[in-house]
Amino acid sequence: MLTMFGLGLPELIIILVIVIMIFGAGKLPEIGGAIGKGIKSFKKASHEPDDKKNPPSQENLDKNKPA
Repeated sequence: MLTMFGLGLPELIIILVIVIMIFGAGKLPEIGGAIGKGIKSFKKASHEPDDKKNPPSQENLDKNKPA
């Protein structure tokens, strides 16, 4: 069975054991939550229209109004 990046189950288990040894089992939920929030905000930012990202300033709005 292959997963992302061509890693199999034994490789994923080894990586998980190394991560647990480095961070400890108590920190894993915090790390997972932070990674999940980062991915969610990245997806949200990449799907927003440009108008929402850079709204026109008040000065630009005033310049476009007819006199």
